[in-house]
Amino acid sequence: MTALDIRPGDLDDPRVVRLLEDHLTDMFATSPAESVHALDVSALAAPEVTFWTLSDGDAVLGCVALKELDPRHGELKSMRTDAAARGRGIGARMLEHVLGEAARRGYERLSLETGSQEFFAPARALYAKYGFRTTGPFADYRLDPNSVFMTLELDPA
Repeated sequence: MTALDIRPGDLDDPRVVRLLEDHLTDMFATSPAESVHALDVSALAAPEVTFWTLSDGDAVLGCVALKELDPRHGELKSMRTDAAARGRGIGARMLEHVLGEAARRGYERLSLETGSQEFFAPARALYAKYGFRTTGPFADYRLDPNSVFMTLELDPA
């Protein structure tokens, strides 16, 4: 296996677009439309969002985004591992990258919204392993039985 490479994602790259389309397809297949908060390509291009991909050679294996909610609070968005690459630690690598960037920015808190369905259990377990705890809605989210809100308090030092 070649070295895994995390770099700013190219939202015009067809491999990235496919990964994001697969992500949205799964979100709409597992959650009611009003409970899907995944970002599409245009939303990922917003100035408050930083988007990365993780590649192994020419293969794009995953993506993740960090949205700045305010200068002290970030939101983890669009974390996706390609179905063929699951079980290889891709999610952990991407999460560690975002945690490093959040610390570099001086965030005091990193939050996320994920699904409450069984499909999302591996993601919730990964977040919990890294210290995220279940919390209430944040930013513009509302209480939703299809959503689990998690947050991690960061040391801004």
